[in-house]
Amino acid sequence: MDHRRLSGSQTKRAQAPGTRVSADEVVYGIHAVAEALRAGEQFRRIHIGKQRTREPQVQEIIEAAKASACTLRFEDAPYFDRFPFKAHQQMVAISDPYDYARLEDLLAGEKPRLIVALDHLTDPHNLGAIVRTAEGAGATGVVIPERRSVGVNATVRKASAGAVAHLPIAQVTNIAQALRTMKEAGIWVAGAVGETVAHPYTEADFTSDVCLVIGAEGTGLAELVRKQCDFLVRIPMRGKTASLNASVAAGILLYEALRQRNQPHAG
Repeated sequence: MDHRRLSGSQTKRAQAPGTRVSADEVVYGIHAVAEALRAGEQFRRIHIGKQRTREPQVQEIIEAAKASACTLRFEDAPYFDRFPFKAHQQMVAISDPYDYARLEDLLAGEKPRLIVALDHLTDPHNLGAIVRTAEGAGATGVVIPERRSVGVNATVRKASAGAVAHLPIAQVTNIAQALRTMKEAGIWVAGAVGETVAHPYTEADFTSDVCLVIGAEGTGLAELVRKQCDFLVRIPMRGKTASLNASVAAGILLYEALRQRNQPHAG
C-alpha cells in the first residue's frame, strides 16, 4: 500500500475514466466505509466488487447508500487494480474532502475536556491509530497542524477503522498558538517527552481539562510547542528501546486519563 497522498501518475491510476479523485476524497475497505455511513458521511459514489454483493455487511452498505441517495457502481475485480492501495477489499467510496472541525468546536466540548494535539506527525498510520484510540477513550477531539503534517487521507481513514467519522479533528495554522488558546480556555497542557526530569505519567493529574501533546517520532516536541506545556510527562522505559511509537504513547496517556476519570473521586 502506498502511504502517501496521491499525486501525479498515482492520481491518474486511482481515478475512474472521466473522474478526478484525490487521496483526501477516498475511503476504502468494507469496515471503514460502513463506519463512515453509520456516522452520516455523504458519499458521492461507492464502487463495489460484483463478487462481494452477497456478503451481509456489503448488503448493509448497499442499503445505507441507497437510503442516502449515493450512486452505486458495481465493478468487476480488475477495476480495483487502478487504485494504489491494495487493502480496498473491492470497496472504494468517493466523498468530498474531509470536513475539519474548528478549534473552537473542541473547546466547546463537554467537560472535562480531553484533547490530543499532534506536533507534526507525518505517518498516516500513526494518525489513524491515534484517532481510533482517542475516540475509543472518549476524547473530545484531535488537533493537527496544516503544514508539515499528514492530514486526513485514505490511509488515515483506513487505519482509524472509521473513527475519523466519529471524532472531531481540527486543523490549525500553528500548534503552539493553538495550545495558548487552549490554556486561555482553562485547559492544562501536558507534553509527552522522554527525559527523566519529566514526571512519570502515572503521577500526573489528568482528571481536569487537559490536552495531551504528542511529538513526531525522532524529533519529539518542537521548542515553541514545549514552551507552551504546563507540565511534561514521560512513560518509563525499562528496555534498550529509546522511545515508543507515537500512537502507542498516545494510547497509554489517553487510557491513563480515562482510568483516572473513572475513579470515584474523579471529576
